[in-house]
Amino acid sequence: MMKLAVLLVCFCLLVPAAAPAQQRPAGVLTDTVTQEQTSETISIFGELVAERQSRVAARIAGVADTVPVEVGDTVQDGDILATIDSDLLSIELARAEADLSVAKAAADTARLQVETAQTVYSRAERLQQRSIISEAVYDERLNVLSVAKGRQAEAAARVNVAEMALRRAKYDLDNAMVRAPFNGIVIEVGTEVGQFVALGSEVARLIDTDDIRVEANVPARFIEALQPDQTVYGTTGSGGAIVLKLRAALPTESSATRTRPVVFDVVSKEGIAAAGQSLTLDLPVSAPRSVPAVPKDALIQSRDGWQVFVAKDGIAEPRSVQIGIALGDRYEVTSGLSVGDIVVVRGNERLRPGQQIAPTPVNGAKQGNQIGDGGAAGPQKQAAARTAN
Repeated sequence: MMKLAVLLVCFCLLVPAAAPAQQRPAGVLTDTVTQEQTSETISIFGELVAERQSRVAARIAGVADTVPVEVGDTVQDGDILATIDSDLLSIELARAEADLSVAKAAADTARLQVETAQTVYSRAERLQQRSIISEAVYDERLNVLSVAKGRQAEAAARVNVAEMALRRAKYDLDNAMVRAPFNGIVIEVGTEVGQFVALGSEVARLIDTDDIRVEANVPARFIEALQPDQTVYGTTGSGGAIVLKLRAALPTESSATRTRPVVFDVVSKEGIAAAGQSLTLDLPVSAPRSVPAVPKDALIQSRDGWQVFVAKDGIAEPRSVQIGIALGDRYEVTSGLSVGDIVVVRGNERLRPGQQIAPTPVNGAKQGNQIGDGGAAGPQKQAAARTAN
């Protein structure tokens, strides 16, 4: 009986302590319903194009000594793609340096000869004025000075030639190492160790997939609807979202298809991009309009349609909503929400209507009943919102 009494006392002490813990507010992340710009769109096909593709060529001829890269390697600007045998080039450099030294020495000798001839001529000129020496001797001293100056000019020219030969030897030796001209991926290797590399022949082919643009052929009748720096959303074949900015509509038109080429800059993208990759663009063709937009992570699929939880006075309030088109990582809201509403984007699957919550803004952003700036941090998949378990 004593043991039973002790157990009852312990149970009574534990139960009151557990009850408050079960009623603590649920921690959730929240975001704001923002105002976004959208318009009617048409779907067109586009293609990713690398801004920089290069068939890296050899700047000198020779035999490939090393080829340290393979197809698929990622290289940085300045990395070595291949080296050409440089033994002969080193010899040529040493010879050019020696030739320059000889030319400079000859130039110094020519300078001394000019100085000597100048001194002798100046003395003869003074003597000739006093009629101490003959005209013939004076002319001889003048001729010696002229010849000395001519030899000095010739020596200076030889120095210039030797300096250019030295620069060429250094250029050849420096370019015995073929380097990557930019950051990229090796998609083709055009030489092997021991193979003769001709001047200008392809050593490797690089492509920069980080610097890409999108090109698309747009029906000519929609060109006037395009606006400078207009935001355009797209989807790759693998389902990745991509956000673009209009760069330019080129002033050429295909008479067969009645389309014009349009170029877009890539603002952000999901997944790995590949040159030549196709994608579908939702191209705006009407005047923009402002619509409320809800983060896709706030949407929950219920039996009656889409639902969100609105954070209001520390309570999770369920709200049925109607959604429209995708806007990056948000969806247009046609009914059920207003700009400035605070919605739960993390932890909403486990919430119950009327449950107390402790909301924390996403990224610590200030929230309230104000119009959002309409800017999402980056594109997310334009897929259906997640479904409740």
